[in-house]
Amino acid sequence: MLTLTKNASTIVKDISSQPGLPEGAGLRITSDSDTEPAFAVSAAEAPEPGDQVVEQSGATVYLDETAAVMLEDKVLDATVDPSGKVEFALGTQE
Repeated sequence: MLTLTKNASTIVKDISSQPGLPEGAGLRITSDSDTEPAFAVSAAEAPEPGDQVVEQSGATVYLDETAAVMLEDKVLDATVDPSGKVEFALGTQE
């Protein structure tokens, strides 16, 4: 199952606690491709039917079925650049 670094957990919590989002909101990761890893990331109020829910250190991530399979052995990391843009990166679990 996808795991999150401490930085990623903090950033996901910040994103999902933005004004206008309900309690329990999270970050949703989707993939339209079974072959090439290409992911879309967005804030989500709740999981969609079939989503895998990953909860870690107070952060919630929803993965569509394709993304859940592709990210099963990955670690999600995140940083914020000087301009405030969030950048996500994937690594392999040890």
